[in-house]
Amino acid sequence: MPHPGPHPRPWSRPLLALLAATALTGLAPAPAQARPPQGEGPLQRRLDELVATAGGPPGVIAVLRRGGRTEVLRSGVAEVGTARPPRITDHMRIASAAKAFSGAVALGLVDQGLLGLDDTLAERLPDLPAAWGAVTLRQLLNHTSGLPDYSDAPAFREILGADPHHRFDSRCLLDFVADQPLNFTPGSAYRYSNSDNIAVALMAEAASGERYEDLLRTVVQQPLGLRRTSLPQGYRLPEPYLHGYAVQPPEAPEDVSTLFGASGSWASGGIVSTPEDLGTFIGAYAGGRLIAPAVRAQQLTFVDGASEPAGPGRNEAGLAIFRYSTRCGVVYGHTGNTAGYTQLAVGTPDGRRSLTFSVTTQVSERSNAALLAELRDVQEDFVCALLRG
Repeated sequence: MPHPGPHPRPWSRPLLALLAATALTGLAPAPAQARPPQGEGPLQRRLDELVATAGGPPGVIAVLRRGGRTEVLRSGVAEVGTARPPRITDHMRIASAAKAFSGAVALGLVDQGLLGLDDTLAERLPDLPAAWGAVTLRQLLNHTSGLPDYSDAPAFREILGADPHHRFDSRCLLDFVADQPLNFTPGSAYRYSNSDNIAVALMAEAASGERYEDLLRTVVQQPLGLRRTSLPQGYRLPEPYLHGYAVQPPEAPEDVSTLFGASGSWASGGIVSTPEDLGTFIGAYAGGRLIAPAVRAQQLTFVDGASEPAGPGRNEAGLAIFRYSTRCGVVYGHTGNTAGYTQLAVGTPDGRRSLTFSVTTQVSERSNAALLAELRDVQEDFVCALLRG
């Protein structure tokens, strides 16, 4: 049964406002806590070093799947104050890696002929601002829509700062920016926006007549057997879970696992999953198992653009998927970060190999550029091991 987790200490209003302002956008304090080395081998040493780095995470778990073989490496703990290691069945917030799931739903409907990649907001969601009407599903999926990001809206941040457990109407999140014009002409530039995948989910609902949660279940979860993946509205996490942390130096890491509810991120970042389920999903998604070849060819048309945070190697954006070109080869997938968590989930183009890399603190360019650079370097080593092993 889920429970709210440990009661957090009273946060100062400035820090709570900071966390609220960046719960979706990649800026939060990062823990600084050393851990002793826990294993042998070059990959294990890299994880141990990452956890021991100043500002490093209390825990990390990497799961490599190569055909029928699964290799699990981990360092640190699943919960500070315990000796419990991170496990592949621990629940966790996958943050913006959830955008790959909403992409899978939308592309599945395209495959069924219920949606078209060039369908516009004006056609499918006529109640949205007329100024946004020319935006297409394709542009939403590759972040070239120009939609203003609702998670940057002062009114949204004010609500979240005052009440982190506030229950938003997820289908009305775009109302926070409905008075704003597009940031640029659709298709003319790349800009990562959480609004894009809210609109994707709304288009999927309009085209199918079904709730997004039900579509997620029938198009993705059931076909792949994802039994520990959910899209909650509240702030609780199912047990057991990887605890996510932030710190106020020089204090110890503070548990922020249940500080925020998921209703304010919904199809853009609200999914809770496990390393095991996420690895199953990303292998199938990267390998094109959920869609026909013609739709996949459209999905794998890339533009310059990085995920948030950036993944290993060179980043390019497809339709709800990123291409990461590393020194050892190419993988497809998605990253994500939110308060307490940073995720990387990638698979090979044939879907036979996958990697999930889960870190129990938020790491971004703005919060800790040096740590992000180290994290990306470690992730690239793991991608190389995935491709060469």
